[in-house]
Amino acid sequence: MPKKDIQERTLNFSIRIVKLCKFLREHGGTGYDLSKQLIRSGTSIGANVEEAQRN
Repeated sequence: MPKKDIQERTLNFSIRIVKLCKFLREHGGTGYDLSKQLIRSGTSIGANVEEAQRN
């Protein structure tokens, strides 16, 4: 898989995660609590890919 493709895909995934978390926070309840962990784990994927590409 080309390097740029995986970076673009992880960026797009992170953007979708942020939008989902925004939605969950706006609607409160359990979704608000879940969004805290989801934003951390969902956006860390791009950072992990970047680090792996350097090695």
